[in-house]
Formats: sequence, C-alpha cells, structure tokens
Amino acid sequence: MTWLITGGAGYIGAHVVRAMTEAGERAVVYDDLSTGIAERVPAEVPFVEGSTLDGDLLRRTLAEHSVTGVVHLAAKKQVGESVELPLHYYRENVEGLRVLLEAVTESQVPSFVFSSSAAVYGMPDVDLVTEETPCVPMSPYGETKLAGEWLVRATGRATGLSTASLRYFNVAGAASPELADVGVFNLIPMVFEKLTENAAPRIFGDDYATPDGTCIRDYIHVADLAEAHVAAARALQASPGTDLTLNIGRGEGVSVREMIDRINAVTGYDTPPTVTPRRPGDPARVVASADRIARELGWTAKRDVEDMITSAWEGWVRRHPEAARR
Repeated sequence: MTWLITGGAGYIGAHVVRAMTEAGERAVVYDDLSTGIAERVPAEVPFVEGSTLDGDLLRRTLAEHSVTGVVHLAAKKQVGESVELPLHYYRENVEGLRVLLEAVTESQVPSFVFSSSAAVYGMPDVDLVTEETPCVPMSPYGETKLAGEWLVRATGRATGLSTASLRYFNVAGAASPELADVGVFNLIPMVFEKLTENAAPRIFGDDYATPDGTCIRDYIHVADLAEAHVAAARALQASPGTDLTLNIGRGEGVSVREMIDRINAVTGYDTPPTVTPRRPGDPARVVASADRIARELGWTAKRDVEDMITSAWEGWVRRHPEAARR
C-alpha cells in the first residue's frame, strides 16, 4: 500500500509518517507548510507541497505515486481562531476535504482515514464519552470536524470507499525530540512556557464539579495515536467497504491541577499554579471510552502521562535550552 498523508509535515502528521514507514507501508507527504515543517519529512519519503483545495495537483499526486490510501490530517485546528475566522475554517476544513474526496473517488483510491476530534462532542455530561454520545460541537472548528465526518461517511456509502473517522482526545508527547509540537496551544506546552519564563502556570477555573475543582481531560501520546492510524489503515485495506468511527484516547482522566503537579515533578521545577477565571466553553470532564477501538482494531494505548510529559519536555528543551537550567 502507498498512503498519501496530507498534513504529513505537521506535529501529528510527522508521527503518522514515521509509524507508517516503520510498519513497512509506503508514504507520500502532501502539505502546504502553513504550519508544517518540511524538515520533519524523512529524506526517503516523497514530499509534495500543495493545498487540499488544489484538485488538479491532488489528482496528479495520487496518480504519479500510485496512491492506494489516504490519511487526511491537513486542517486548521485552533478553537479560538475558528470563532474569529469561521469562513476560513469552513473553507480549509470542509471545502478542502470535499476537493480531496472528489480527487480520491475519481482516482479510485479505495481507503480513506479522516482525522477528526473529540471537539465534535462539545460539552458532554457523561463520565465516559462513547462514539454514541450526542455530538454538539461548541466551536466552528468542532463543527467542521463533524461536517467532515458526515461528508466522509456519505462518500463512502455512495462510492464504496472504505472510511475511518478517528476522534482524537488530548494529544501530547513526542516519539523523538525533533518531532515535538512547536505550538503553544495545549496544556503541557503552555505550562512549559510559563515555567521557562519563571512565571506561574495558569489554571482556568478551579470551581468545576470535579474532585479538585479543575477540568479533567483524557491525554493520549502522539506515538500511540500514530500507531492507531496504522491499525485503522490496515483494517480498511483488509475489509473493503468498512465504515468506522472511533475514539482515540486512554479512557483515563487527569485533572489540570494534577497535570501541572506531574509536570513540575518531571521538569524539576516547583512552581505553584495561579487560578484565573474559567474560559468560556470548557467542559468539566471529557474522557474517552476506548472500548470500541480495542474491539475493532485490537489497539490500546501503551504510553502513560509521564511518558507524554517527559518526551514533550525533551522536545521543549531542544528548542528552549534555557528551560533546562534546573
């Protein structure tokens, strides 16, 4: 199989490329480099710079590399930015997906893995979020991911395309320091940034209905996530006509306060957090049920929260050596 990985120069995409090649699959990276980094793409992996809105380039790429499956990760993904720029997010995430699916079906590519998000659930009031939990997204970003799932599923039903939509929970960590996330949008790098500045990490609200009053989330190591993509891709290859929607998480919740304590322990810092007002739209608890993916793909997460923090810290220190003074 040859898999076209859109967004393959990004944080998650680069890990998927590595997992695919280590599993013996051929990979081709397609990325517009708006947030991706070309140096993440291994020298032996073909790289095409382009937008998913460019149907002609997509069709040429699929043909020239004899692509037999697509893993679609390319997307805009910042919740706050999506509120400010909804038209941009719908254009990139939904129209880009439509153009890609059109090229895929015209080229008779048989398998398609879609990068979705737990953001499709919004603010679920359940202990464990299953794939049957109602989807009520709270941002244009989450809406575009849910619309993307609908589009993927409808295309599969109409054409016979085998599809999988993978709903990521909170992705963290790195398989190696050079592949670490360079953005500061998620909890772990946000805490790293504050510690490096000798500032207190922030907790957005400590009055939630949780044991310590702070939000609880399900964190998944990016290397585990990448291996889930390999498992999904192979399941589609083995069973034509498959239609999967799967959570990717560990099924274990960690509170914001507990995560900050663990980060302090791993990094050697001892900086107490400061509490600031809640952010609008933050649910108290979002933890995945990972039962279906275990049953359907035989996949379970292997790495724990300490692995995520330690590997993310190694990547952070690689780019911010001043942070390692302790």
